Amino acid sequence: MRIIKAWECDIGEEIEKLKQRLSILDGLTEIRTTVLDIIRDVKKQGDKALMTYSKRFDKVCLSSGEFLVKEKETEEAYQKVSPSLVKSIQRAITNIWAYQEHIRIPSVCPLKTKGVVLDTVYSPIESAGVYVPGGAASYPSTVLMNTIPARVAGVKKIVMVTPPAKDGSIPPERLVAAKEAGVNEIYKVGGAQAIAALAFGTETIPKVDKIVGPGNIFVTLAKKEIFGYAGIDMLAGPSEVLIIADNRANPSFVASDLLSQAEHTPGISILVTYSESLVGQVIDDLQQQLSKLRRFADTKKFLDAYGVIILVKNIDECVEIANVLAPEHLQIMTNNPRTVLGRIKHAGAIFLGAYTPVAVGDYIAGPSHVLPTSGTARFSSGLSVNDFLKRSSIISYSKAALKDVYSDLAEISRVEGLDAHTQSVQIRLNIQNSSEK
Repeated sequence: MRIIKAWECDIGEEIEKLKQRLSILDGLTEIRTTVLDIIRDVKKQGDKALMTYSKRFDKVCLSSGEFLVKEKETEEAYQKVSPSLVKSIQRAITNIWAYQEHIRIPSVCPLKTKGVVLDTVYSPIESAGVYVPGGAASYPSTVLMNTIPARVAGVKKIVMVTPPAKDGSIPPERLVAAKEAGVNEIYKVGGAQAIAALAFGTETIPKVDKIVGPGNIFVTLAKKEIFGYAGIDMLAGPSEVLIIADNRANPSFVASDLLSQAEHTPGISILVTYSESLVGQVIDDLQQQLSKLRRFADTKKFLDAYGVIILVKNIDECVEIANVLAPEHLQIMTNNPRTVLGRIKHAGAIFLGAYTPVAVGDYIAGPSHVLPTSGTARFSSGLSVNDFLKRSSIISYSKAALKDVYSDLAEISRVEGLDAHTQSVQIRLNIQNSSEK
C-alpha cells in the first residue's frame, strides 16, 4: 500500500488524485460507443442480438428458448448446495426484510385547511429487473440485497438477469438465493445486452420499470444510457472502504477490512489515521493475512494498485478527508466512534467500532449493500425499499378555496403569459375575463 504523509505533500492535491481514481465515468468514449451499439442492436433485433452478444462476450451459445432458467434447474440447484447455506440465506432474508420494513416510508395524514385537502400516496412500481454479476464470484448476497427491498415495497414482478458460465449454467447458490428471495423469472443473459433487454424488452425477456444491481463498466454505462426508458438505482463503481482509526485500533482488524475490499478486484482500500505506530503494525498484518487468502495474487495486485494509507496530524483531519471522499463504506475504529460519527457528513454506509466489519453489511445486517460509490454519497443513498415506491400528490380544492387563491394564481399565470391557466379557474368561478371587457 502507498503511504501518504499529509505534512510532506500537498494533501489537497493528493486527495484530488484519489477522487479522480475513484471516478468511473471519465475517459470511456470507446467503451461508450460499444455500449451504444449493443443497446441499439438489442432494441432493434431483440433475442437475435442477445444470442450474438452472449456468444461474443460470455462465450456461451444459447437459443432464445434457453435464456429462461427452468424450474428443474432451480430444483437441482438445491441438491448442489448445503442445507447450512440455505439456512444462512434464509436468516439474511429475515434480517433484510425486517430492516427494510422498518424504514419504509409510512402513510401520513392528509393536510387539511379551509376546503383544501392535500394528501400523498406511495405505491410500488409494477416490475423491477435485478442484475447480478458473474465473474470470479457468485454473489448470492447481491440477489438478496436487490430483491428483498423490492419485495417489501410490493413489486409484483421481479426479473433477474445474470451471465451464465460457458456451459450455460448458473451457479446453484445464485439460483437458490433467487428462489428464496422470491424472484419471478431468471434469464441467462449478462452485460450491457442484459440491461438493454430489461429496458426495451425482447421476444423473451420482458421490459421492466426499474433496473437495479451492480455490474462492470459495460453494465454501468448501459444503465446510464437507458435511463428514461427505465429507472435505475445508481451508477456503481468499484467497491471502496475508508477506515478512520486511532492509536487504539486493533491493527489485525484494520488489515482484515482493507483486504476484504481489495479482494473484490477491483476494490479500493483507504486507511486514514494519525498513528504512525498503527501504520507499521497494519503493514505487517497485511503481509501475514494476505498469504492465507485463496485469491492471494489478485488481492495483492489491487491492494498495491489501489490501497492507500494517509497519515495525518489528528482526528479532525481524518474526518475532513472522509467527508471530502464520501466513501461507499466508512469504518470508524476509534475509542469513541459515535463522537466521530456526529461529524461525518457523507458516506454510503457507516460501520462503528471494532466488531462491525463491512462484511456484516455485505451479507447479514439488513441494510442493502448496494451503495453509492465514487463520491456519489455526497448526494445519494444506498438502495432501499423506498426506491421501489412512487409518490403521487393528491390535491382537492372546494369552490370557496379555489376562489380564495384565484387572484394570486392569476397574477403568477399573467407574468408567465399562460392565459389558459387563469381561464381554467375563471370558468369554474364564473369570473369574466378582464381582457374580454
